[in-house]
Amino acid sequence: MTAVLHLDEVTRVHGEGATEVVALRAVSFAAYAGELVAVMGPSGSGKSTLLTLAGGLDQPTSGTVSVEGSDLATLGHKGRARMRRTSVGYVFQDFNLIPALTAAENVALPRELDGERTRSARRAARAALDEVGIGELADRFPDEMSGGQQQRVAIARAVVGERRLILADEPTGALDTETGEDILRLLRARCDAGAAGVLVTHEARHAAWADRVVFLRDGVVVDESGSTPVDALLEPDLAR
Repeated sequence: MTAVLHLDEVTRVHGEGATEVVALRAVSFAAYAGELVAVMGPSGSGKSTLLTLAGGLDQPTSGTVSVEGSDLATLGHKGRARMRRTSVGYVFQDFNLIPALTAAENVALPRELDGERTRSARRAARAALDEVGIGELADRFPDEMSGGQQQRVAIARAVVGERRLILADEPTGALDTETGEDILRLLRARCDAGAAGVLVTHEARHAAWADRVVFLRDGVVVDESGSTPVDALLEPDLAR
């Protein structure tokens, strides 16, 4: 079975000399259609770096990152941007909403940039907002919403349309327990429908929604079978 996302011996180094930091070290990783993979590990282990590379927002120092068989390095800036608009959904920790656009406009923007008619894109955006439980906020601007509501707009933007790969960096961080479970149920449903999903989380109960768990420490995969107890691999402050 071909992986939707494949990292092959990926290393990412920031800085050089005395300031050099190795964020990932020879990491190989794959996520397949229909699969939700949770990525766990202590702060600074490379979890968010893995997602930014997977989404084409950064490039590896060495190794290759492929989405549906295409090496992202060969796509160029425009090709990677188009991929994110059409087939890859990304939930950022800091939401990255555009303040001057309403919730519906924020969600619809990637589709409109790719040439979809405004009416069709806005209809799909409102449906996605309904899915995350805030359809009534479609015409509000980000500064008129709570942090949790903004996070749900960001999630709607990531799942709208036919996304083949969904990357979620702590997607439930600003949400209450019940709403967080609803969002995880939505991500699970999208993967069950055929998408590949990668979920970065420090919560074992959230990782329980995944098909398997990959553990990172100091930029290295230390376990990827899911058989190692979560608490044994996390720092004390993350295992609570």
